[in-house]
Amino acid sequence: MNRRLPMVDRPHLWAFIAGCVAVTIGVLLHLPMYWMGRHNGFRLAEMPIEADMLWGMVLIVGGLACAAFGLRPRPLADTHEAGHAVAISAPEDAPLGPAHRRLMAILSLALVIDVMKPASLGFVVPGMLDEYGVPARTVAWLPFAALCGTVLGSVVWGALADRYGRRASILLSAVMFVGTSICGSMPSLWWNVGMCFLMGAAAGGMLPVTYALLAETMPSRQRGWALVLVGGLGAVGGYLAASGLSAWLQPMFGWRAMWFLNLPTGLVLILLNIHIPESPKFLAAMGRIAEAQAVLKRFGCVVLDAGVAPPPAPPAHEPALPALRGYAGTTWALSVAATAWGLINFGLLLWLPAQLVERGIDVALGSRLLAASSLIALPTVAVAALLYGRLSSKGALLGTLALTAVGLVAVGLAVDDETTLVLAIAVLLVGVNGLIAMLLPYAAESYPVRVRGRATGWTAACTKGGGLAAQGLSLLGLVPTLVVGSLVMLVPVLAALVLVWRHGVETRGRDLRELESPVRARERAASNLS
Repeated sequence: MNRRLPMVDRPHLWAFIAGCVAVTIGVLLHLPMYWMGRHNGFRLAEMPIEADMLWGMVLIVGGLACAAFGLRPRPLADTHEAGHAVAISAPEDAPLGPAHRRLMAILSLALVIDVMKPASLGFVVPGMLDEYGVPARTVAWLPFAALCGTVLGSVVWGALADRYGRRASILLSAVMFVGTSICGSMPSLWWNVGMCFLMGAAAGGMLPVTYALLAETMPSRQRGWALVLVGGLGAVGGYLAASGLSAWLQPMFGWRAMWFLNLPTGLVLILLNIHIPESPKFLAAMGRIAEAQAVLKRFGCVVLDAGVAPPPAPPAHEPALPALRGYAGTTWALSVAATAWGLINFGLLLWLPAQLVERGIDVALGSRLLAASSLIALPTVAVAALLYGRLSSKGALLGTLALTAVGLVAVGLAVDDETTLVLAIAVLLVGVNGLIAMLLPYAAESYPVRVRGRATGWTAACTKGGGLAAQGLSLLGLVPTLVVGSLVMLVPVLAALVLVWRHGVETRGRDLRELESPVRARERAASNLS
């Protein structure tokens, strides 16, 4: 499998490269408009849109379409290797090797870039309020549009991942990141809102695809702690990057510089894909058996030629609702926990920078406080992964919920003392980042295969639903104070704590095949013996 260029297996690679070049040039054509504002603090409100910016937009739209066309895989008939069977060692038996560790490191960096996009919203709001001179409820359309984009992106990118591949879907997100960086030069608030919707679609689409790719390449025995570690590093690292870059860039280049970061970080994501393999399951489904074997061998699986393949058995379908009846308690527990996380992450944490400014703390100092809190929270990700994968998955999830509750109380009661604020925010960040790092892996390990995708997707949707509810309050002008907001959000966190304690199951060390029906388990056992 050629790794010198990303997506060399695509018949229209030239279109993808041309699309990336067009999008990049389109963004660069917007930079003169931004630089014109250097003498007045980079304030561009109500300035006319120049002709080169309009041509840049045309290049970006055309480039995105061209890149998407270039990511189309070869038709199945061109690559299918019919009638050939491949015997592959079980993922449980594959050792954790250098290829797994390299993929974990690359996907962690990819998640940092992905999480940094929506996390930046909270840091640009104070500057937008000042430049546009509009009430807070009007600027609240920005995160609301971004969250709507994440909901749409999760659905659309899920379909694209099955059609184009996991790797190609990540690349498409990266190209969209590059294109949406023109938000930094938009003179109108509503152009910013539109760009945020597209940025949210790219970010929301990339996150679940990245988890899917990692889950399909990691050994089953290492899957739990690996997913938690990568997810936690991405969440904490993304918030740390957003807050740190805000503290560094905004005093010199204004809030608009945060959007232009999408240009270099998007290009970095494209380059990272040189080292990201395609999912072997997707390759096999597309009939590209030789490439699937190459990926599996790279990750330590033993691949044997098994001769002529028998015709595949038809898949067993089962309606979602009857299959989930035995998991109602688990579903309620995860739904409430995910909604609580969405309320905090897309509500309280996005409101925090503006509320610190209202307390008399300037944007730069507020960003430094949040960056320091993120730095304190960063080492705890490894502890969370160790607890989840080595000691108790249920206990680790309960621990993050309890820590989140403590963090909410601490933030609500914190005084204006800098040290107290840093520690309070750090405790909250440890809790919420540990919670989101564990929620989706725990959901995937708590349901049988026939409903696992729908159950995990529902859990992910609840995280965004909580965020939409929080931003709905912003649109109505009902943003609570830190004290009131923290205490209100404490209620669903405590409810989730009780529900997980009563209905959660221990998944550490579990063979996920145990969740299937006894008949299927016996068939699998007989197949393994033969």
